[in-house]
Amino acid sequence: MAMPVSVARFCRLAGRTLSSLSARHRRAVSLPARPCFISSSTRNRVEFRLDERTAHSSLDLFKKDTGIIYRILGLDPTQVQDNPERFKEWAVVLGDTRLDGGRHYWEVTVKKSHEFRVGVAEALMSRDECVGTNSSSWVFGYAQRKWFAMTNGKMVPVTLVGKPDRVGILLDYEAGLLALVDIEKPRIIHSLRAQFSSSLCPAFGLWDGELLTHSGLEEPEGLK
Repeated sequence: MAMPVSVARFCRLAGRTLSSLSARHRRAVSLPARPCFISSSTRNRVEFRLDERTAHSSLDLFKKDTGIIYRILGLDPTQVQDNPERFKEWAVVLGDTRLDGGRHYWEVTVKKSHEFRVGVAEALMSRDECVGTNSSSWVFGYAQRKWFAMTNGKMVPVTLVGKPDRVGILLDYEAGLLALVDIEKPRIIHSLRAQFSSSLCPAFGLWDGELLTHSGLEEPEGLK
């Protein structure tokens, strides 16, 4: 069944829309066993890099795998190493750290981008779907000069004046909280509530410009 136009419009890549995906695209990915970093303390400074093995062919990693740049054409998919961890349809990449508990905070700087998403996704999320369009991912996005929160294909407007160059993401696994943080105040701008039950990874979608992640940061005081 095709998604509403408003959802498909916000999740596109080279003219592809959600309505073009068949039923075979809605299954979870089966990943081979591989080393990964696991963070499970109550409160710590989570550190991660972007996992090139998950990056769509239109995304180039830079700055020691902490940033991504969107290429309009990108690499020919046939020239990219094929593996079940790579996103095939959408310009998405995951962090290399799996979060199974605790409270974690990181920040994102966005440059020259008018459409992006930041948040978390289950490590085994289907690589044929876009972050925010299923029940396995929770994100905050920016498109058409407006912010929104999104999960399972449902978008909720987020009141935020302008587009800041840098925002914070706060994850409290046990509390079922994912929050978008204004780092200048600091304060929580908007939050998503969920019952997390699987390993999560930082997740990013980018459709123009570039995005840089900042991990290993201490959570600002005053956030609840």
